[in-house]
Amino acid sequence: MAERCAKRPKISRGEDDYLPGNIIEVELHNFMTFDNLKCKPGPRLNLVIGPNGSGKSSLVCAIALGLGGEPQLLGRAGSVGAYVKRGEESGYTKISLRGDTLDEQIVITRKIDTRNKSEFLFNGKVVPKREVVEIIRRFNIQINNLTQFLPQDRVCEFAKLTPTQLLEETEKAVGDPQLPIQHQSLIAKSRDLKRLEITIKQNGETLNQLKALNAEQERDVNRVRQREELLLKVDSMKKKLPWLKYDKKKAEYMKAKEQMNQAKKKVDEAAKTVKNAKEPLDKQKQVKAAQDAACKKVSSLMSNNAKARMELLENENSLGVQLQGKYREMEELRRREESRLQRISKAKEDLVAAELELATLPIYEPPKDEIERLGTQILELEVSANQKRLQKSEKDKLLAQKRATLRQCLDRLKDMENANNKLLLVLRNSGADKIFEAYNWLQEHRHRLNKEVYGPVLLEVSVSNRVHASYLEGHVAHYIWKSFITQDSGDRDFLVKNMKGFDVPILNYVEDKIHRKDPFQVSEEMRTLGIYSRLDQIFDAPNAVKEVLSSQFGLERSHIGSKETDQRADEVLRLGIMDVWTPDNHYRWSESRYGGHISAVVESVVNSHLLMCSSDAGEIEKLRSWKMELEAAITALDEGVKSIQAELRLLEDEAAKLHKQREEIVSCVQLEKKKRREMESRVNQRKKKLESLEKEDDLDTSMAKLVDQAAMLNSKRFQCAMKLKNLLIEAVSYKRSFVEEHMLSIELDAKIREMEANYKQHEKFAVQASMHLEYCEAEVEEYKQKVSEAKQQAESVAMLTTELKEAFLKMPTTIEDLEAAIQDNITQANSILFLNHNILEEYENRQHKIEAIATKLEADEKQLKMAKDEIDLLKENWLLTLRNLVAQINETFSRNFQEMAVAGEVSLDEHDMEFDKFGILIKVKFRQAGQLQVLSAHHQSGGERSVSTILYLVSLQDLTHCPFRVVDEINQGMDPINERKMFQQLVRAASQPNTPQS
Repeated sequence: MAERCAKRPKISRGEDDYLPGNIIEVELHNFMTFDNLKCKPGPRLNLVIGPNGSGKSSLVCAIALGLGGEPQLLGRAGSVGAYVKRGEESGYTKISLRGDTLDEQIVITRKIDTRNKSEFLFNGKVVPKREVVEIIRRFNIQINNLTQFLPQDRVCEFAKLTPTQLLEETEKAVGDPQLPIQHQSLIAKSRDLKRLEITIKQNGETLNQLKALNAEQERDVNRVRQREELLLKVDSMKKKLPWLKYDKKKAEYMKAKEQMNQAKKKVDEAAKTVKNAKEPLDKQKQVKAAQDAACKKVSSLMSNNAKARMELLENENSLGVQLQGKYREMEELRRREESRLQRISKAKEDLVAAELELATLPIYEPPKDEIERLGTQILELEVSANQKRLQKSEKDKLLAQKRATLRQCLDRLKDMENANNKLLLVLRNSGADKIFEAYNWLQEHRHRLNKEVYGPVLLEVSVSNRVHASYLEGHVAHYIWKSFITQDSGDRDFLVKNMKGFDVPILNYVEDKIHRKDPFQVSEEMRTLGIYSRLDQIFDAPNAVKEVLSSQFGLERSHIGSKETDQRADEVLRLGIMDVWTPDNHYRWSESRYGGHISAVVESVVNSHLLMCSSDAGEIEKLRSWKMELEAAITALDEGVKSIQAELRLLEDEAAKLHKQREEIVSCVQLEKKKRREMESRVNQRKKKLESLEKEDDLDTSMAKLVDQAAMLNSKRFQCAMKLKNLLIEAVSYKRSFVEEHMLSIELDAKIREMEANYKQHEKFAVQASMHLEYCEAEVEEYKQKVSEAKQQAESVAMLTTELKEAFLKMPTTIEDLEAAIQDNITQANSILFLNHNILEEYENRQHKIEAIATKLEADEKQLKMAKDEIDLLKENWLLTLRNLVAQINETFSRNFQEMAVAGEVSLDEHDMEFDKFGILIKVKFRQAGQLQVLSAHHQSGGERSVSTILYLVSLQDLTHCPFRVVDEINQGMDPINERKMFQQLVRAASQPNTPQS
């Protein structure tokens, strides 16, 4: 039997029978099923017995989490918050360990809450978790080692341990502490040995390949010549390409110029129409002014006529009063004889009463100041009203201009947004079937986002140069164009959750505020080789989009060159540039991680199919901003017009009230004047009556005199009536004339309004034609500039000569056909690109490489021999110790199985130099007729695996140096007989000296 290996050093028990690191006390609060629990385990075997759900496993979980274990270790829940008792916010575990001495106190507390936060305390002081880990490591407590700590939910995992995993766990738990270190060292060294063997094999193959390449030089020469002929043909075709583009631009320029001439004709016609519409309008306004003057004149005549009629009526009333007085006097004369004295007395009394009434009648002064004040206020209100009407007219005109501008802005914005629809259609045709739905969904839910979200990326990127667009599209993966970019992790989760049905990628951009990129500068060496820019400098996009593209696809490491770069591509590598784009090719170099040699890949540039459909996103934002400004201005102007209209209405109402007040005052003045005249006439009549009574001598004479006076008064009244008749006839004539003139004025107003509307319509058409002309002129100028640039570009490539024109006739006549021919020739040339012109230089370089690889191959073979010797030496020491350890475990394991009337053994599964495949095999037999079988779910029942598991752990008991071991549900699946036998084994093992606490 092999000599037993050295065990881990034993530590004797103290006076209290506890070993250093033993659990002295466990206290729980609001942990899983427990409100409060405090228990004190014994120094040796401790059994927790109870029905399901009573908290046995809760105690095991508390020990694991309390000593710094992770929740995933227990196989129950993924977060510490799940271990807080339901209905509580927080809880804690407190575990007291035996120190190296009896007086040393080690109390580890872990506080947890439902927010998945935890806090460690050591002897009441808050400490980081790493200090707790150092403390339990000091006592060799391995919570994550299934041979020391086996929770209920991981019992099945122990049975599922592979032989390799079981060996690793056993090495950590028992035996020489150097065993797992030596094992890992052997695994690492064997892997290094395999890599070294692979390197030697690859170097040998590379050496053979290089030697074979040098034997093929003659064939390569012919291929190089063929490539040169193809490249010369491509150069000739490239000279024609810019001239074809120039012809195309010139045709577009002539078409735009023709459109501009048509627009000029429309502008001239519109100006002529406006002029023809304005002349009759001005004439009608002059006629209207003359008609208004005629109406005013007739109105003045009507006023004078009314005034004359009023004076005649007042005179006639006065004469009527006098006539009635004469009649009354004659009546009095008839009764005079009866009572002359009475009449005289009565006349005196009447005279006195009339004089008294006249005297008491207050003197009425007409309010001239009030009338003048009202007239002034009315005039001021009419002036203010006219000013308001002028302001309203100006604002109406400005409002119409703003609305016309808004319509143009909306039309332009609609055109731009239609461009976005084109981009979305291109994306859908390229495979993004639901890109429209994704884009519309994002627009509808933007109010729920924390920060700006960009996408699809194709809509955010703007490249002005078609060639650069081909570079960028060829460099960036296709999926990125349909991606959406967020700037907040919450937005990213929200979009991922709701947009997963649209099949679009969601990328989150986190701004790097620490590292700032240096601005790109072109060195003199780059300029010499024709390199003038970099891929991250050729397009416009929001910063987040640009950073994502640069970081994902290394745009800052890809440079852009000219045709000169294409000709001198072999010299680019010495500048440290590994990626460069030229007008015809994309060059990429890579360095082998094994041989260190450089390989190159050259691809033809493919024309852009996505980016050239894009529109300027910044222009859309400007148009949207302008639209909002115009809408705000229109709203403000509309409110202003309504306000002016309200103020004008108030002014007109105030003027009407003042007119009414003035008319009431005039009527009152006329009434007071008439009243005083009647009173004065009555007094005079009574005076005359009294005088006539006193002087009356002859009744007949007096009566005749009164008759004459009455006749004279009647004659005067008749004359007044005739004059009044003439005035009424004249007034009717004036009224008819006024009505006719006023009706004519109304007709002229309607006609002028109609002509003004017609004039404004023509004026609007003229403005639109003028704007269209400006647009056409700008477009012509733009096309002219493009034609000039195209011509300069073509002349810079090649000046047209007779020989060149004849050569061009033999080439394709369209740009597409010519580009296809160029591409075909370039493809043929690129198929033999790996062969350079300097064949001899390549041969010598290869020869140097052959010598270097041969030298390295010889050194690697020496290193391989040394590595094998080192592994053999280390393997001899490790394997001998491991065999002795497995033999001891097998001895105890077999004895324990014999005591239970069954058979079992533990053996080492060796695999020569594959140390990562070494393992421990547990073989058991529970029936007399059967054979020993490897422990697995395929050969043994659940109870048999439980018995085998606990017996293996018991076999390690005497070899293990750890303070305690925990096994949950050790009787899982056992029948009563095996359960009793297993308990006896546990008691026997725990009764041995210096065995761990269980």
